[in-house]
Amino acid sequence: MTSDPGYAAPPLAGRREWWGLAVLALPTLLLAIDLGVLYLALPSLSADLDPSSNQTLWIMDIYAFMMAGFLVTMGTLGDRIGRRKLMLIGAVAFGIASVLAAYADSATMLIIARALLGVAGATLAPATLALISTMFADERQRGMAIGVWMSCFMAGTALGPIVGGALLQGFWWGSVFLIGVPVMVVLLIAGPILLPEYRDESAGRLDPLSVVLSLGTILPVIYGIKEIAHYGLTSTASVAIVVGVALGIVFVRRQKTLESPLIDVELFRGAKFSGALGIMVLGPVVMGGVGLFSNQFLQLVEGLEPLHAGLWLLPSAFSTVAGVMLAPTLAAKLPPSKIVAYGALVLAVGAILLTQVSAVGGLPVLVVGVCLVFFGFGPMAALGTEMVISSAPEERAGSAASMSETSSELGVALGVAILGSIGTAVYRGQITETLPPGLPEGQAAAASDTIVGADAAAEAVGGGTGEALITAAREAFTSGLNTVGAITIGIGVVLAAVAALVLRDRGTDTPPAEEQAPDEIKPVEIKPVG
Repeated sequence: MTSDPGYAAPPLAGRREWWGLAVLALPTLLLAIDLGVLYLALPSLSADLDPSSNQTLWIMDIYAFMMAGFLVTMGTLGDRIGRRKLMLIGAVAFGIASVLAAYADSATMLIIARALLGVAGATLAPATLALISTMFADERQRGMAIGVWMSCFMAGTALGPIVGGALLQGFWWGSVFLIGVPVMVVLLIAGPILLPEYRDESAGRLDPLSVVLSLGTILPVIYGIKEIAHYGLTSTASVAIVVGVALGIVFVRRQKTLESPLIDVELFRGAKFSGALGIMVLGPVVMGGVGLFSNQFLQLVEGLEPLHAGLWLLPSAFSTVAGVMLAPTLAAKLPPSKIVAYGALVLAVGAILLTQVSAVGGLPVLVVGVCLVFFGFGPMAALGTEMVISSAPEERAGSAASMSETSSELGVALGVAILGSIGTAVYRGQITETLPPGLPEGQAAAASDTIVGADAAAEAVGGGTGEALITAAREAFTSGLNTVGAITIGIGVVLAAVAALVLRDRGTDTPPAEEQAPDEIKPVEIKPVG
């Protein structure tokens, strides 16, 4: 590598570290699966718990919101009390919350359980990536390990509906939560044996007020957006958004005064950092929204059983992994900014197909469109974190990595909330105008709320009126999907523009370690504990 006698090459990871990576891959895969596993369970869950449309959206997205809200906090806490220790505590909490969610007997209880799952998940997510950095000091091995970690997360996001479909084929909807229990048991047993402990002895204290302000910024704004989509611009929605923005300003100002802030806001001064972070938010927005509507389309419009619906989405899982794995290979020949831009354009092409999906015979177009969207997102997922971290000074790389992961989680949640709300609003607007005449008032109200309600109303009414109602509902829901596709086209174009213009000539291309001059190579100092 180098002839410099003063240079000490970092130690290579051995068998224990690679087995430890396999242990870390389990919670990573599980956390990603939990983001999408409820998509296919939604119809049976709705029939059992009878949630309102607003509660349905909260059931779907509260998990990701709480995880995103606590990621930076838990990452900072792990540095202070020990990353492995916090991860094992989180594993216990995740297992308990999984059982509570599986046996929830009301929509409210399920929302609370999902919120607890999100908080517990936030203790696991940053610890996995941080421990990988501790275990793999060699640059090449660390890059490979992070690639495996990212592939597990992306595969889990795409495979969530498939796992859910397989379980729902023979079990009740709560079974999709119980898969987390054995995974957490394995983590609790193997973690202390295979994973090192690490904590930063010089880290400053955790600022509780910053934690409160960060949550007070995210949650009210999202609540306001959901309220606008559900009821229009009401005073409640306006107040929530204003409060969230005001607390966000206070949060940013406080971070500037702290010696050990939750978020280093100075990083946002860099155009590349801000642009890359924007990509890490907008890309997952597409994944959340398209994933929600495509899964429901397969069951509620095509009428497929959960497992069959999951199998139809299997190509999208392979497409995601293909995009993730192809990006590093292309990065050896092209600047990452161009790879991300090209991927965004592929995503936009897939979204164009989604606008052409019809309620009758639209399955092939849907599957191809979703595959292109997921494949185009792959390079953003693979290179996004690298671009964010490399754009920050070396001493701030940890803070940059936390913000990158938080942005991805928040992006998925925003996609479910915002695109889900918009699609629902389109459904309601169209179904109200196309309800068949003579429909009882109660059935009309249920049908006007959600397509699940329309399906139940059509079955109750029966006959020609019932058939006309379900046809109208499927047409309205498909219009909502088409609208989400149209919005996704715009997001894809924006992503391509940000990558090509904002990140232009600011690529992170660096030669491999063997091609660097000796004085360019810096050993990584790791201080494990225990």
